[in-house]
Amino acid sequence: MAAYTLFGAKISLYTGKIRSYLVYKGIDFEEITASLKVYKNVIVPNTGVRFIPVVKTPAGQYIQDSAVIIDTLELVHLQRPVFPAKAKQLLVSKLFEIFADEWLLIPAMHYRWNKGQDDYVYAEFGKTIFPGLPGFMQRFLGRRAGARFKGFVAMLGIDENTITAVEQWYEGDFLPALDTHFGAHDYLLGGVASIGDFALMGPLYAHLYQDPESGKIINTIAPNVAKWIERMNTPPEQLGSWLENDEIPETLVPILTRIFAELFPVLQSTVGLLETWRQQNSATDIPRFIAKHGFRIGDARGERVVTPFSQWKLQRLLDVYHGFDANEKAAVDAFLCTINGLTAMQTVISDRIDRKDNRLVWSS
Repeated sequence: MAAYTLFGAKISLYTGKIRSYLVYKGIDFEEITASLKVYKNVIVPNTGVRFIPVVKTPAGQYIQDSAVIIDTLELVHLQRPVFPAKAKQLLVSKLFEIFADEWLLIPAMHYRWNKGQDDYVYAEFGKTIFPGLPGFMQRFLGRRAGARFKGFVAMLGIDENTITAVEQWYEGDFLPALDTHFGAHDYLLGGVASIGDFALMGPLYAHLYQDPESGKIINTIAPNVAKWIERMNTPPEQLGSWLENDEIPETLVPILTRIFAELFPVLQSTVGLLETWRQQNSATDIPRFIAKHGFRIGDARGERVVTPFSQWKLQRLLDVYHGFDANEKAAVDAFLCTINGLTAMQTVISDRIDRKDNRLVWSS
């Protein structure tokens, strides 16, 4: 029997992140598909929520949320650490984590649901949730289950006003830049993988590489990204090291600059709107969505839901930044100036939130 159990799904974005991490770390695990039966009998009773992935530890602890899973396992599995020891590289790896979790979700959802591959996706949902049923029933029931996820497309601001800009950014900007980078480096920060690499695997592998239409795009536009994806799903035979002298590759600068230009205004708006929401509501638990706000991608502007969980992720990033000593902070700030990120990293969060029993609550 394997030491750990991963409850997830082939098409689940965040399962792709955790599976790659477990493989890379050489952690002994078995994967169990999160069928309807597994949800009812295992996931919900042990986590109180209906989200995957979930990891069961050898001690019988059930951990939900990809960031918490990795944080927890890094404390006991010290081989092949995924958090860089140097300040700039650590911050950049965490920037890529929040970027992949929050912003790459946009093309991941767009290409999955807006490119005429519903039959494939619904069939995959059916295979996951109802593995014992005939194919035609899986497709029928998978359509009902998948419709809820398809509904998130509009909530993310993906519509006729923004689709062209999403595709121009993803195919014309992001993928070519990342392909250039992986043509020169095995991983984001050299010869070993960081938390940023695993976060990218969520949207890039689970949605954009596996799904047939978007998979063609990656293989055509970004063959080095495709090779990186395959590398990230394979136990490494030989690893290098982090780039020397806390170096950040120039090939990542265009991506990082755009993170601060487009993602961070959304994160900062979330902080302000969540503070206002708390003033107007007495609830202890915080809902998944609270309002809508504007955003920009390329030359397009749209409207999307406000997700309080984004603030929790931003808090984690800012805590890393504010944990640096004076010398580290000076070097980090100098780099942040080159990618127009210094002001954004001074964001103040007055009303912090925590996770308690896998739900968001106000910090005490």
